[in-house]
Amino acid sequence: MVLIRNLFRSPAAASVLSLVATVAFYVLVGRADVLALVSAASWLNFAANLGIVALPVGLLMVAGEIDISFGAMIPAGAITTALLSGTYGLPIEIGMLGALSLGVIVGLVNGILSTSTKVPSLLITLGTLTVMQGIVLWAAMHLAGNASIPLQAPAWAKFLFGQLINNSHQVIIAWWIILVGVFGLLLHKTSFGNWIYAMGGDKTSARNAGVPTERVTIMLFVFSAVSACFVGMCGAILFNTTQVSGGMSYIFNVIASIVVGGVLLSGGFGSVMGIFIGTLTFSIVNKGISFTKINPNWANLVIGVVLVLAMVMNEYFRKRAFHYGSASK
Repeated sequence: MVLIRNLFRSPAAASVLSLVATVAFYVLVGRADVLALVSAASWLNFAANLGIVALPVGLLMVAGEIDISFGAMIPAGAITTALLSGTYGLPIEIGMLGALSLGVIVGLVNGILSTSTKVPSLLITLGTLTVMQGIVLWAAMHLAGNASIPLQAPAWAKFLFGQLINNSHQVIIAWWIILVGVFGLLLHKTSFGNWIYAMGGDKTSARNAGVPTERVTIMLFVFSAVSACFVGMCGAILFNTTQVSGGMSYIFNVIASIVVGGVLLSGGFGSVMGIFIGTLTFSIVNKGISFTKINPNWANLVIGVVLVLAMVMNEYFRKRAFHYGSASK
């Protein structure tokens, strides 16, 4: 009974059920080979790149904010690394530092605008997204003369950020696991995490209770932008080239993964484990259909059904969590 109660109170409950249901559907209906599906590198590589961005964006959503500018920050991180260390021949350390510094700057801009104005963060980051798209395209065409910029990283950078393990699994998977642990501790074991939940519940009340809401919001936006630049940087090192339009598809994919993971769009409810499992679920839905007998043209239908069911289950488990929470008092 206690185990069931704890399950109902967990923000990750809906994402776990979504993952189990997705795998079961692909195996039973799609006749997928379980071993081939579970061991495939395609969806896991996809999940790791999504997941690194989804973690800080998910924390922003728990705090009642949202960031979509990461769609431009991923190619921005890649272009900055390739321009500095490829086109201009500077050490790779400078290229990487430049990419991450760009993330800090854009994150600060997003955070400061969100806290100093009454404009919703969705609109602010939509503007930042558009501006950065223009900057990335201009930088590629006018500074490098091409939308695709070559980059040859040294062996140590390849080993840490851009290698394929067993010629299949990207090393960024390891970084994703590490960051899951870091963000998990941050959200669930520190005062900073308590502040995030308080802000998502009621930002005014949180501010009146002494929570430094402006500082927390700015830091979360910086985490989001830096994480996106990190993914772009790793991609440039791995593939030895960049593309200016490489991040737009991430916007839907990241938000969908977070929602499947049990984070409410209204804020105040969610967990890092839920985001992690939600990213796995969405990636299996997205890439795993190629391991089934299901017509690939139905992929969007399957994704849509999973999203709708996940949102319904999220709302159900949220209500059950509050029910058990109030009942235990």
